[in-house]
Amino acid sequence: MTWTVSFSNAVLAVYGFTLIIGLPANILAFYTFFHKIRQRSIPMDVLLLSLTISDLIFFFFLPFRMVEAANMKWTMPYILCPLSIFIFYSVIGNSTLHLTAISVERYLGVAFPIKYKLKRKPRNAVIACVMFWVVSMAHCSVVYIIQYHNHLNPNITDPSKRNTCYEEFSDEQLKILLPVRLELSIVFFCIPFLTCCFCYINCICILSRLSKVHAKKRYRAIRMALGTLLVFVITFMPFSVSCLKEFVSGYSANWRKYALLTSTLHACLDPFIFYFSSSALRENFKKVLQEMVRRLLPPCCRSALCCPLFNRGESEE
Repeated sequence: MTWTVSFSNAVLAVYGFTLIIGLPANILAFYTFFHKIRQRSIPMDVLLLSLTISDLIFFFFLPFRMVEAANMKWTMPYILCPLSIFIFYSVIGNSTLHLTAISVERYLGVAFPIKYKLKRKPRNAVIACVMFWVVSMAHCSVVYIIQYHNHLNPNITDPSKRNTCYEEFSDEQLKILLPVRLELSIVFFCIPFLTCCFCYINCICILSRLSKVHAKKRYRAIRMALGTLLVFVITFMPFSVSCLKEFVSGYSANWRKYALLTSTLHACLDPFIFYFSSSALRENFKKVLQEMVRRLLPPCCRSALCCPLFNRGESEE
């Protein structure tokens, strides 16, 4: 990949937007879910907390990618290159698995409310989260295999002596990398996306047939379903399509860099899913928003925030 000034600016803009919007939202989500789990733990909160931790780890390593974009080359210690790429891909895979588990949890709660409520245990959610982390990190360990693979071409510069990070590959490396990328697109996009479609479509159909379900709850479920599927389409689908294209063509696609750029947006879009999934987060978000408005308004107008319309809470789901 050849860096240009326009692409460097685009990367910095997308990464900066993701960091500014996503980091505060995920910190608020982490605070909410952590305290809620300490009070009363349920599987949904465990899944949301694990996904939030995944996003926060992503934000910790995102500045390394921003420095690379600003300099238009890799200037940091080389050990950080495979580590940052490993975290980048692991978090993407981890996010799709967690979003899928959330959709399954929602479906089971709607389709089999009594049976699932009796059998659901936070311990099972913890086990699932650990499995997601292990699976995503095991799959993405190919980053280290590729970076330190002893290819047969002596004319190619040692990776540790380049000023690029995970961008130049020999034919021998591509023979390993391209099939792995195809497998990653199937495991971390195709299967999760189809599962989410099945779960949320059935959830909407079931809720629409239940006359006793409050319209507000039904609309919230629809918004959550559309939001999750939108995250998949916007952030994960381009990268998955690029993996398929590369496997068929046999070489790394030039437009893959743009597909990777959109995949970073998941970290700032996930909090919107959290918002529709947790009434506790909605309440905390409302309190933060009220406090911000209160500080911005002049003293004579702050009394308006005491209106019941502003302080009306939502009941627990």
